[in-house]
Amino acid sequence: MNKKEQNIKIVTGNSNPPLANAIASYLKIPLTSCNVKRFADMEVFVEILENVRGEDVFIIQSTSYPANDHLMELLILIDALKRSSARRITAVIPYFGYARQDRRSSGRTPISAKLVANLITNAGADRVLTIDLHAGQIQGFFDIPTDNLFAAPVIVNNIKDSFDINSVTVVSPDVGGVVRARLIAERIGGAPLAIVDKRRDKPGQSEVMNIIGDVEGRSCILVDDIVDSGGTLCNAASKLLESGANDVSAYITHGVLSGEAVNKIETSDLKNLIISDTIYNDSIHNGSKKIKLISVAQLLGEAILRTSNEESVSSLFI
Repeated sequence: MNKKEQNIKIVTGNSNPPLANAIASYLKIPLTSCNVKRFADMEVFVEILENVRGEDVFIIQSTSYPANDHLMELLILIDALKRSSARRITAVIPYFGYARQDRRSSGRTPISAKLVANLITNAGADRVLTIDLHAGQIQGFFDIPTDNLFAAPVIVNNIKDSFDINSVTVVSPDVGGVVRARLIAERIGGAPLAIVDKRRDKPGQSEVMNIIGDVEGRSCILVDDIVDSGGTLCNAASKLLESGANDVSAYITHGVLSGEAVNKIETSDLKNLIISDTIYNDSIHNGSKKIKLISVAQLLGEAILRTSNEESVSSLFI
């Protein structure tokens, strides 16, 4: 381990300790000891229990459910480290909550993604690392350096290990996800691409209209960045099977899986749902049969190491 690596400190809140431990294990450094707890009235209290003066500190904290609690933990961790004279503070946010509120969809509504970006910046973060932002332009909401990593290499490797690529068609669950789906299709060897044409009547509900592309006799792989209620994926899987697909699996970066989403997926026509571990979800760890996890710990660990050593992060995806 070189001198710069020795100055890395990894701190975590309560959003995803298993991922933080996996990243620390990859980097071969212990997690920095700290207390992140609640007062009796549920206010967040943070205490850093090690010296971090002059250190390059990386906070591992997704702003997932409960989003507001985990966001406050992140902000207070940043403030505590700033007041402890850390040399540089990088907010590693595997899942950036509020990303779906990236524009004014109607009158008198907020742009919450910009507000959260301002909060993180003003709290004292020096830079941000995240994975698969729901909208790429959110990078521009931050007034500090922001690296938006891609889970594509992890997904592509798992697809190659799990499928006969010659029989695979990659499917985008909507028109907006075509770029993401095409990238995966190209990286697994130029697989055919199909698109689900759907109408969304209200948030969290969708109606599949038709399939654009030939899926008959193919193993279909749905690719998206977020699965929340699971309605889109389940409806798309049913429609793809109706259109002649042999089976349907899905690869999703962020498994939000709110409400009855896990039960809905378990009883759906999906063969498997493979999600990354950017979000910790008890329902998955308690014995889901269809939902499988793939880890982004090595990806994040390598990005952290390169950031600390002032090396290129984008070269991870070339």
